[in-house]
Amino acid sequence: MTPTRDLLARLAQADTPTICNALELVVPERRAKGFTTKPFVVAFPTLGPIVGVARTATIRAREPSSRDPAEAKARRLDYYRYVAADALPTVAVIQDLDDPPGFGAFWGEVNSAVHKGLGCLGCITNGSIRDLDLLAPGFQLLAGSVGPSHAWVHVEAFACDVEVHGMTVRHGDLIHADRHGAVVIPAEAAARLPEAIELCGRREAPILAAARAPGFSVEKLAAAWAEAEDIH
Repeated sequence: MTPTRDLLARLAQADTPTICNALELVVPERRAKGFTTKPFVVAFPTLGPIVGVARTATIRAREPSSRDPAEAKARRLDYYRYVAADALPTVAVIQDLDDPPGFGAFWGEVNSAVHKGLGCLGCITNGSIRDLDLLAPGFQLLAGSVGPSHAWVHVEAFACDVEVHGMTVRHGDLIHADRHGAVVIPAEAAARLPEAIELCGRREAPILAAARAPGFSVEKLAAAWAEAEDIH
């Protein structure tokens, strides 16, 4: 099922931990996979969640590209065409192949502006970012590190499978991300998530109400848990 903009907007109202909770109900077999497992440097910590279709690529920065200048330029333009080729908002997911990653930053003032202009909402990468005060406003970046130089950074491949901080992503996957990290939403689960999010909230409500009320105790917690378990 191809998600609609309306569905993406509804999913963006929930933070990424809530999406993970809801996925545990809808696709319980994915409870221990499909999300990032390491912390990020977050460019805009107060920015709300982003939800979009994955545009994947790999990069390197320690050595120059093996392509000649004309071929390298054409390759970069092909990558930008790839980023722009979707009717829905996109999220770039970029795996830095250098060891260790982050030697040169692909992301800064220029690339954040270019990607935003092409309909991309942000990027998730194990690589580095720079130009922190000049990044395109509202373009979220979750990165492995911060660095000053772009070195020899270049796109190695795109529309390929990538792995960033424990999360494997394929071209076209639906990505939800915020300051906590990111998660892949399986296509077959997306439409069922709003209802699951609402159920998660109703199940948490009695526990939170009891915990925040005067005179809270383990006995009241047990009663609240029992009440929560009866909510379906």
